[in-house]
Amino acid sequence: MNPLNSVLIEGNLTRDPELVTTKSGKSVCNFSIATNYYFKKDNEPQKEVSFFDIEVWAGLADSCKQYLKKGRGVRVVGKLKQNRWVNNETGDNMQNTKIIAEHVEFKPMFTSHN
Repeated sequence: MNPLNSVLIEGNLTRDPELVTTKSGKSVCNFSIATNYYFKKDNEPQKEVSFFDIEVWAGLADSCKQYLKKGRGVRVVGKLKQNRWVNNETGDNMQNTKIIAEHVEFKPMFTSHN
């Protein structure tokens, strides 16, 4: 049995999505989102912002590229994936973690009526 690895996160895109096609012809879309966490410290309201990289595959990747833009809200369901490598220049062990999306919900776009 595989251990549980599931993420549900909601935020806003920090940049426009980037779409690439693999050598085998599969679409991969990458974008980043920012999420806000609100709390009180010494009875004063605080806000902490976290940033997460999202990777989307196949037909959902194409839809993300078509409909998402910087600033748009999304809800993402997926799994965490950690990548590890050695920096060729410094020899340092490197790592990053991204969310591999299985479902992306596009939040409504609001327009101002000026």
